[in-house]
Amino acid sequence: MKHPSFTPKLALQGATVLTPTGWLDSATVLIEDGKFVAVDQTAKPSGYVAIDVTGLHLLPGIVDIHGDAFERMICPRPGVNLPLDMALVENDLALLGAGITTFFYSITDSFEPGLRSRDMARQLINQISASDNGLRVDSRIHIRHEQANTADYDELCNWLDTRKVTLISLNNHLPPTTDDETVQRYTKGLRQRLKLSEAEILALVQSAYPRQEEGLAQFEDLVQRCHHLGIPVASHDDETAADVAKSRERGVAIAEFPASIPLAEASRAYGAAVLMGAPNLVRGGSHVGYMSVAAAAQSQVLDCLCSDYHYPSLFHAPFLLAEQGLMPFEQAWKCVAEYPAKAAKIGDRKGKIAPGYDADFLLLTPNDPLPSAIRAVYINGLPVKQSL
Repeated sequence: MKHPSFTPKLALQGATVLTPTGWLDSATVLIEDGKFVAVDQTAKPSGYVAIDVTGLHLLPGIVDIHGDAFERMICPRPGVNLPLDMALVENDLALLGAGITTFFYSITDSFEPGLRSRDMARQLINQISASDNGLRVDSRIHIRHEQANTADYDELCNWLDTRKVTLISLNNHLPPTTDDETVQRYTKGLRQRLKLSEAEILALVQSAYPRQEEGLAQFEDLVQRCHHLGIPVASHDDETAADVAKSRERGVAIAEFPASIPLAEASRAYGAAVLMGAPNLVRGGSHVGYMSVAAAAQSQVLDCLCSDYHYPSLFHAPFLLAEQGLMPFEQAWKCVAEYPAKAAKIGDRKGKIAPGYDADFLLLTPNDPLPSAIRAVYINGLPVKQSL
């Protein structure tokens, strides 16, 4: 995101502010050079532009570290692709509409052709990394690297070395066998992205199996490289105790969508943050039969929420957690702001309304759990969406 060279000194006055320690009524929030400099109940000092936000709630902007709904902007129908620049600007608007101020584009780096291919990953990274990308959200790259995609490994390493990619998850969606039952779910997902016959799908899967061993060796190299670079590594869909043990051995920082409460407990025990999808909570359960967000929250094994495949669910989820008595709203909002920022190693500047932090925040109509409650979105102290 390209920022202007000058940002005004702002004093937002009168809102009820969600600080790291709780709500602060009738507060004055001072912003200078795109960062919060004070949050208190004192009067506005001279030299600041005053904005009266009395009656509104002021909350940290949402930090979404795993979202792939942008794929539908690019490919609204199987085999039908739209221009990337247009698709990403449309996606940016959707993010702002859901209160997301920091977004990790979760780009799948797969052995598949088309939408989840290395070529598409390359195009997306180049477009998002460009200084004139037209995006207002703080946009970052999360690579979902598939084990069977072993080609152009040096390119992937270069993306990490140059910090174009600042979060990586280790994925293996390849069905264990090619019998009808195990390949069925993979085929269903593939058909939403590509126009392939049954024979072509089978050939694609069969061609990937021989690369599994080499891909596993690359996984281990990637883990060491990321630890050296300070880039967090995430596991994905841990389904067994052996999966969690491997993640612990690798020093995984984020456990994405563990299948059960015991596995989530085991992940947290070695220090990983448990990340789950907000649509799971909104829908009332996992669409693939894993544990529900509600059960995870009740068992106190939930750390972070992400949009997964639906942006508005991430805004709605903290309200729903509070409404269902699963956790106080103040803690629930941390699950969409402070905690994911910390898990992604940007918690020193994102996810809180506190001095020294980036002035990314939302102004909301109180007690309205839908994104239509958003009256304004600020990123680095500048209004990027408002209806005040």
